[in-house]
Amino acid sequence: MKLTLIGGGGFRVPQIFEALAAEDAAARVSELCLYDTAPDRLEVMRAVLAQLAGNTPRPPRITVETDLDAALRGAAFIFSAMRVGGAAGRITDERVALDLGVLGQETVGPGGLAYALRTLPAARRLAERAAVLAPDAWVINFTNPAGMVTEAMRASLGDRVIGICDTPIGLMRRAVHAVGSTPDAVDFDYVGLNHLGWLRRISVAGEDLLPALLANDAALGQMEEARLMGLDWVRALGAVPNEYLYYYYFQREATERIRTSAETRGEFLERQQAGFYRQAHLHPDSALELWERTKHEREASYMAESRPEEERNGRQESDVDGGGYQGVALDLMGGLTNGRAATMILNVANRGTVAELPDDAVIEVVCDVDAAGVAARKVAPVRGDMLGLLQQVKAAEQLTLSASLHRDPVLAWRALAAHPLVDSVTVARKLLDTYRQAIPGVAAAFD
Repeated sequence: MKLTLIGGGGFRVPQIFEALAAEDAAARVSELCLYDTAPDRLEVMRAVLAQLAGNTPRPPRITVETDLDAALRGAAFIFSAMRVGGAAGRITDERVALDLGVLGQETVGPGGLAYALRTLPAARRLAERAAVLAPDAWVINFTNPAGMVTEAMRASLGDRVIGICDTPIGLMRRAVHAVGSTPDAVDFDYVGLNHLGWLRRISVAGEDLLPALLANDAALGQMEEARLMGLDWVRALGAVPNEYLYYYYFQREATERIRTSAETRGEFLERQQAGFYRQAHLHPDSALELWERTKHEREASYMAESRPEEERNGRQESDVDGGGYQGVALDLMGGLTNGRAATMILNVANRGTVAELPDDAVIEVVCDVDAAGVAARKVAPVRGDMLGLLQQVKAAEQLTLSASLHRDPVLAWRALAAHPLVDSVTVARKLLDTYRQAIPGVAAAFD
């Protein structure tokens, strides 16, 4: 079975390779095709994987491609993990927003909408070519902003594209541990959009254990999300929020912390990863060692800007353990290919799951996966402040999708103004104008 990875020169590729090569891999892949537009990064990844292959029991054959059509032909699965504009684009996404006094973050707020504007044309092109060249393939989308990108790709691929994120899976893993159960024994209710959702129930043998978890300081303190946002606030919500909701609930604090940090997350990753690729290119025999050292630093500092200074490099082991995107993707592949039923949190079409959102909207919700495909589970009604936030953010997303599809800057302005983290129509206009001037991919979106 051939798996094609779009963004095959990206930093996370070795983690995917390790998961594929494991003895207990959920799906068996014979060929891993790495596609990228950056040949130098492909060569670095080839060196890292060659060294990893010697330590893994069943490594797939590695091929590399810079021609998209050649990479797609014959693929049974396609992973989309592209980063249009690279780290430089991310830095600009974040800095432009901060300079105008609003949140600067990769996927949340105006930075996420700018990222989408330059990414959606490439995502649609990938979907169109995959539909022609690999019509039976499943496309698993890692590319951020994952909800919007998945929604755009559905126009060509329908249900054969599924968006994934490891954040809600990590939340669930911590919750299961905190209530003293096991993943197979729990039933749960999680609903939202990508990087915006809530765990509202976790049941064992029909009993909802969430109220007891919320009442127990020691147990709730095991949840990174509760430590991040405060136990009292999580109790007030009556649900455990996805960690990215920090940017909505603590917008003022998050913006100030990022603004006063020595560097944004994008600037940190650009400095760190540029150093890795440079050194690995110069010393290919040490590529794996360099990658492992860089990965540890990256994971330990994840969402560092949201934590107090004294905790920014002290993330708990339980917060970074547990599989990441590659584990989610392999579990999904396994369920789709070998029929082994799985329960997962995925980005799929709404189709009435949340009645107050459009049917074609992509939401993040609990799904059942087997050889027949992916089916969203019913969830309890979403009401009040949670529903209001979902509707407002989804409206901004769908305006962005329309702006990209019709190359309409007025719709893009409306999208930015509609987002809850942008507090002024005037600021929204300045954001759009500055992004168009500073980021070639955003400017090209309206040509």
